[in-house]
Parts: sequence; C-alpha cells; structure tokens
Amino acid sequence: MTDKIEIPKHIISKIIDNAIAEDLGSFGDLTSKSLPNKKIKIEAIINTNEDGIVSGLDIMESVFKNIDVNTNVKCQISDGNDVKKGAEIARIIGDSYSILAAERIALNFLSHMSGIATETNKYVKSIANTKAKILSTRKTTPGLRAIEKYAVRCGGGYNHRYGLDYGILIKDNHIKAAGSIEKALKNIRVNKPYLTDIEVEVDTIEQFHECQRLDVKYILLDNMSPQHILECIEHNKNGAILEASGGINLVSINKIAETGIDFISVGRITHSSPSLDLSLHIL
Repeated sequence: MTDKIEIPKHIISKIIDNAIAEDLGSFGDLTSKSLPNKKIKIEAIINTNEDGIVSGLDIMESVFKNIDVNTNVKCQISDGNDVKKGAEIARIIGDSYSILAAERIALNFLSHMSGIATETNKYVKSIANTKAKILSTRKTTPGLRAIEKYAVRCGGGYNHRYGLDYGILIKDNHIKAAGSIEKALKNIRVNKPYLTDIEVEVDTIEQFHECQRLDVKYILLDNMSPQHILECIEHNKNGAILEASGGINLVSINKIAETGIDFISVGRITHSSPSLDLSLHIL
C-alpha cells in the first residue's frame, strides 16, 4: 500500500450528502419507517464475501453518522488491509431505522472503493519485479474522482492528475489544434503557471524524437508496443520520465513493465473495477 492522501472533509461531505439525498429522497426510508420497533437498538456487522483490499472505511462510517450521529461504528481493520472471505470488517450499533436506512449507501461506497483497491493491487503485484508504478487516470465516475483515486492509493497505486488544473498534458487533439508539438509547447510554456510540469503524449517514434529535441521532461507513450517502448527508452538521451498508456490490462502489462518504463497508466482500475462483494447482517 502506498501512502494515502487524506480526502478533504468538504469533498467527502458533498459526495455523501448527494448519495443520501438520492436514496432517501424527500420522505426517507419508507420501509424501515413502517417497522414497529424502528427505535430499538440493534447490532450489525459488515463482512466480506470474497478476498480483497479494503478502502472507504471513513466514508462508510460517515454515512451512518450523517443519518444518525448516535450510531456507533467500530472498524476491525484499516484502509489498505487485505481481507479474506468471511472476515468481519466493521461492527455497527444504533437504532434499527438508522442502520437500515444507511445500509445500502454505506455498502455502495465501501464495495466500490474496495473493488478499485483490490483491482489496483492485482496490477501492482503483477509487476512487482519491475520499477514501473501504476497510475490512475481521469477516467473516473463523475463526482467520485477523489474517492476513486484514494482507493487506487489503498491498492498500492499512484495518481496521475486529479484534474485539468493539476498539470499540463498535451494530448493528440491539443497537438492537432495547435498545429504541431512545437507550436503547442511554445504557447503553453509562455502561459503556464510557475512550477507546473508539462507532459506530452506521443504515439510514434518520430514524435518521441521531436520531444527529445524540444527537451520535454515527461513523455507519455500512447498505445505503443513493447518493442517501440524499448526503442524510446534506448534513445531517451535527455533522461525524460516515460509513461506508457493505452488499453493496458493484466494480460499485456507485464511485457510493458519489463521494458523498464517508469509509469503505466491504467484507466480500467477506476472505470471498470468490479465492486468487492460485501454484506451487512443484523445480529
């Protein structure tokens, strides 16, 4: 597990508020409200139905607390921990209505984030014998990027840009719009904020050599074969940081990592990871 960056509370609060408003609507949980003993104190556990990496415990707890501040949540493990099928993740004590109303929202967050952490960890372990690091991308669920990128860190990965204002990445369409890599760089270098890095995406060896000539420090090799990546590494006379990207999966990643590339971006860890199968049971 890499060091995690704490998600600011104002971002978490907004995400949780939106999820609760979506699920409880204007009138709350009509089913649980109708129960005769909705105020009775109950105890429930969250456990996992498969092996994985846990992420999102603070958000899960915040969901229960948001619906009822008196609900007590005790986590048995920490974010980034391995769990085995059947393991108890957390224990919750509170009013039956409060726990039942929060159950699905809390599990949705925890399952989704744990699924991302688990899938990321598969990629991390698969290339553990190389120097390459796994990066997340901006291919995230709208409104959930902060928690999804946090989950990537829990799984041992790293984050590329959090948003368009976190750094400059000149992609193929920027190059087409500007007319060339050189023209794009000329304008961006004049206008970019101080200390902001520039990365250029290339998909041919010729473009790579052009970036070398223009002294680009960060170069993204898009959809290149391992052979072409090796050629770029061999001719990397400027010591640029190199990143591979484009349709990379658990089958193709090993050959790419073994080239000696510095970073590998994998969009599918955030946009296609299956949720970890979790359950809440009342004791």
